[in-house]
Amino acid sequence: MSARISYAHNSQLQTIRRNYPGNKLFGKEFANGETLYEPSFRTVFRWKFMTKNPQEAEKKADKWAPAVVPCAEVFKSKEDMLVWLGHACFLLRVAGVTLLFDPVLFSSLGLRHRHPLPCGPEDIRNIDYLLLSHGHRDHLDERSIKLLAEQNPRMQVLTSLRMTRLLNGMVRQLPVQEAGWWQQYDLGPDAPLEITYLPASHWHRRGLNDLNRILWGSFMIRVADKLIYFAGDSSYAPHFEQIEEQFGPIDIALMPIGAYKPSFMMHQSHMDPHEAAKAANVLRAGHVVPMHYGTFDLSDEPASEPLRTLEEVAHGGMLRGELYAPAVGEVLRWHEWE
Repeated sequence: MSARISYAHNSQLQTIRRNYPGNKLFGKEFANGETLYEPSFRTVFRWKFMTKNPQEAEKKADKWAPAVVPCAEVFKSKEDMLVWLGHACFLLRVAGVTLLFDPVLFSSLGLRHRHPLPCGPEDIRNIDYLLLSHGHRDHLDERSIKLLAEQNPRMQVLTSLRMTRLLNGMVRQLPVQEAGWWQQYDLGPDAPLEITYLPASHWHRRGLNDLNRILWGSFMIRVADKLIYFAGDSSYAPHFEQIEEQFGPIDIALMPIGAYKPSFMMHQSHMDPHEAAKAANVLRAGHVVPMHYGTFDLSDEPASEPLRTLEEVAHGGMLRGELYAPAVGEVLRWHEWE
């Protein structure tokens, strides 16, 4: 018997894409557009126990990690800036509003930081909005959520459909606003920016029985005449063309470039550097900042390979935008970029 098809959205939010019916559900599972993707434990078993990494020796010898510069003072500043805090976590300040993306501030079983944080977790204060792209543990960490909620009592969470129950199980009464793809969050009539939740090609699982029960996605931030895109976790898929069609050229794209080997395991979850460059080109991004590499050991490629490959792509003229690969904690003054 086939699963019942339905569509979900937040009826209280504006949907910006014309005639979009909402996110498709196969029974209780969200889909990637029209297609249901269900990663199997069989594939994980094949990767971990049946497949030898051809780069095993190279990976073991590769001790590279991103450079780290202290940045505790940025949380007291009012200056607009972009700061990579490692993996997919960014501090972004736009028009004086402070956003924090996908924070994982502590190491845990299977997720050990390969480099130190550029600040103490206790320094992360004055956050207005916490943006959570999806529920995987390398993007959504319970201990981090609890600490941030305690240190930022006025912080609001902007995230995906059906995430509230998970988050309120971590912090009761945490203010959460859920959106489906192509929906714009309600930031109030006087907000100096717009934030829209957009597609990604990925999946959800935190436990044994919650496969694809919570939506995943990406974010677009519009402030004045600038567009800043945070791609979240995604494989390469047609949604990049749809986003460019909806918004036009992107000023800054924060793009994931790591955790892509072996391909049979990763290709429907993540992009390799060539695919990330292709996606940035499709978006007509003027500036590209890579993420999702160097912080956690999630896959078979050597630690330095993702950034090295992307730099080769850029130096070969195959990346139309300007590449910025900052140190962890380095302040990027994005508003000064042409």
